[in-house]
Amino acid sequence: MEPLPLRDIHLPAAIGWWPPAPGWWLVLLAATGLVALSAWLVLRWRRVTPIKLARRELDALANAQELAPDEKLRRLSILLRRTALSLYPRQQVAGLTGAAWLDWLDATLGEPRFSQGPGRSLTEAPYRPRTGTDIEPLLALSRDWLRALAKTKAAHRALAPVRKTPRP
Repeated sequence: MEPLPLRDIHLPAAIGWWPPAPGWWLVLLAATGLVALSAWLVLRWRRVTPIKLARRELDALANAQELAPDEKLRRLSILLRRTALSLYPRQQVAGLTGAAWLDWLDATLGEPRFSQGPGRSLTEAPYRPRTGTDIEPLLALSRDWLRALAKTKAAHRALAPVRKTPRP
């Protein structure tokens, strides 16, 4: 018998690394999406908003040991006014004084704690002799007001990043 003219076993060529399998494309797409989402979330979290700035300034004011209570009260009043002007239309806030200002603060807070609570000292203190008003309840009330502002729709609409360059 004559041997058959068969050739030796041929192995297929080695599998190349390119192009990758469809599963690797999905992994790459998912990783890119996660990186983009993480970057967006970090930028959103670190964004400077009027409420965040007001909270920082309020904390600095509360911790300022060198300031007299009357000076703290004056600066707190200015801070509340600046914050309101940053978040709401000027026509709505700028002209408010006295009881109307306290009523507006109560309306944005949702409780009458400015006009019937420690917030009254915002309008009364400038006309009283320097008595060393207890500022702590008013600082706590201001923190509550800022917390309430952060939850309102009007504040969310106005939570655009603060401009770093002045307007011309």
